[in-house]
Amino acid sequence: MQPADNSSLMRSEAELVLEKTRKDKAERTKTVGSPIAIVGKALAIEVLGNVAWIAENTTVVRKLDLEVPAAAFAFYSCDTGKTLQLFKGHTAPVTSLTFVDREPGSGKSDLLVTGSWDKTIKVWDVKTKKLISTTPGHADFVKALLVIPSLRLLVSSGSDKIVRFWDLSTVTSGAPLTSVGSLAEHSRPVESLDARATSDTSAVLYTGDTMGIIKVWDVAKDAGVPPRWNSTLVEELKHHRTRVNAMALGNGQLWTASSDDTVQIIPRPPPGAAPASASASTTPALTKPPPPIQHPTAVKALLPLTLTPLAEPYLLTGAGDVIRVYDVSAPEEPELLAEVDGHWHDVTALRLWMRRSAVDGEPGMVRVEPWVVSASLDGTIRRWRLSELLQPPPPQPPKTEEPEVSKPEPVAEAAEDSGMTEDEERELAELMDED
Repeated sequence: MQPADNSSLMRSEAELVLEKTRKDKAERTKTVGSPIAIVGKALAIEVLGNVAWIAENTTVVRKLDLEVPAAAFAFYSCDTGKTLQLFKGHTAPVTSLTFVDREPGSGKSDLLVTGSWDKTIKVWDVKTKKLISTTPGHADFVKALLVIPSLRLLVSSGSDKIVRFWDLSTVTSGAPLTSVGSLAEHSRPVESLDARATSDTSAVLYTGDTMGIIKVWDVAKDAGVPPRWNSTLVEELKHHRTRVNAMALGNGQLWTASSDDTVQIIPRPPPGAAPASASASTTPALTKPPPPIQHPTAVKALLPLTLTPLAEPYLLTGAGDVIRVYDVSAPEEPELLAEVDGHWHDVTALRLWMRRSAVDGEPGMVRVEPWVVSASLDGTIRRWRLSELLQPPPPQPPKTEEPEVSKPEPVAEAAEDSGMTEDEERELAELMDED
């Protein structure tokens, strides 16, 4: 007689405990970070001006006004009218989005490019919502998209372990994008991308996979008709033990976040570049990698402010449901400044928002203030003054239990309702955790 299999029962008990913990935290954090509840779960987000563009598991891209009045007493739901546009056309969760200029170099970001579980890449007009083209992109989920503007080149990666190059010179033609090259050297799904153009016809490309391997490529445009993009593997970086969730390249440094619970900073000076001076960056030039920045759980989001227009020596990370802030002016000894219990489910992205607002009593004057936008699988987008993240108020003492039973929070319930089947929820969890 076979022994009873109690694994399903044990998993169910663990899931019940986790569910209760998250519900309790949802109640405690329901007003922190000026939350905006969305219908689905944010898998990717970009901020342009005072607008957030959100790739959702509900198969849509949502254009959301971030200037929702901060109601200290409740969530603000997108259903009440602050969704500016919905881009509908994908048939599965949207995993990635980016922008490209219709006119090269205009800086207007007037074309939206999206990738999805439905394996396609779509191009949209951001003003009219018109779907311009659909391209069968990969044999499996599209995982990441990257535009190299000066090269008019789109790079995509997928769960099929392939990295593909797409010509953007005819992006408005209405025809599917033209494939102009590919890489097939990864042995696991390719989760993250970044690049630096080195000339009008070449770039250095970084591709990070779910095994923790980052491959570095020299990518060059040939003289053929039509031209192709050829790639040469230059180096493999193996400083992570498992999945690379995010990368940020700049100032001669590659910042990486991983499910091995670390953020790492790898020196990547351009070939032939002189050593960076302290005045060129708020983070000192590195000659060797500093020790990893350890976290208690997988790091899925990072925002090095030193790489932004602010050029401040701070790093923000999202690990689990906590946002952490570090002073990295001395990368060898990063200082943890704050831990913000800002969400009740995993943080999926952190973006800088240079908030522009009118100055009361001074017509024509505009105030620009740095904020941070966080996205999470808890079904909310939250907005934080950077100054408050750097110097958060002291935690409030726990409240004593009252005998009365409060009513369930209706919006929190809505945030839980993602519109996904049980199988899709499980697959989403697998994608967001280690592959």
